[in-house]
Amino acid sequence: MIFAERHKDKCYLVTGGSRGIGAKIAELLAAEGARVAITYSSSAAKAENVLAGLRGENHRMVQMKLQDAESVQAAFKSVLEDFGQLDGLVNNAGITKDQILLRMKDEEFEEVIETNLKGTYLCTKLAMKPMMKKRYGSIVNVTSVIGQMGNAGQSNYAASKAGIEGFTKAIAREVASRNIRLNCVAPGLIQTDMTGQLSEDVKQQMLDEIPLARWGTPEDVARAVSFLLSDEASYVTGQTLSVNGGMYM
Repeated sequence: MIFAERHKDKCYLVTGGSRGIGAKIAELLAAEGARVAITYSSSAAKAENVLAGLRGENHRMVQMKLQDAESVQAAFKSVLEDFGQLDGLVNNAGITKDQILLRMKDEEFEEVIETNLKGTYLCTKLAMKPMMKKRYGSIVNVTSVIGQMGNAGQSNYAASKAGIEGFTKAIAREVASRNIRLNCVAPGLIQTDMTGQLSEDVKQQMLDEIPLARWGTPEDVARAVSFLLSDEASYVTGQTLSVNGGMYM
């Protein structure tokens, strides 16, 4: 269901909006009246395709490399100059570098932490200035069920996502008096290009762990994000909304 006026006159930035969950978040926010900026790291063509499909006008795309503080700062400066305001931020972009601990290289651990956790920190800090000035804002950080329950071979990813949840709660306390809210959405097993590469046996094993007995969709996650960004969630802050079919309770 689309709530056409839910985000009317709002301006949002969605990181990693050129594919998968990020693209669906951008599509839903635009359909619900927002002006949306999406970021991409390397594939401008994919970002352009998403941008062309957004309902409404005056959306934009901007390149951002989360490991590079100067790139993040330049992207935010560009979006703010264009939009003139920033009502919400969705920290969705992230990477995985899966490996069991004894085989994991230091750079594999560091790259995931730098991108997922530090990238969230950098974006959140830059979003704070316009939000503090306006005394209004909502930030949604996309975490993961892996950050809540752990998973073998994903210690770096689990640490980054669990760290984001703690970071979110701390900042939510810092800025609540300025009417700025921070929350997390923690997806479970979602149908994306990444999960589509798994073998059928692995997919079935995962399904066996889900009480609702189905994979989630990017739309499931987008609806949760839209709600938390909106004024309907004006009394919700510092929380994690799990979208996992009951996989972790």
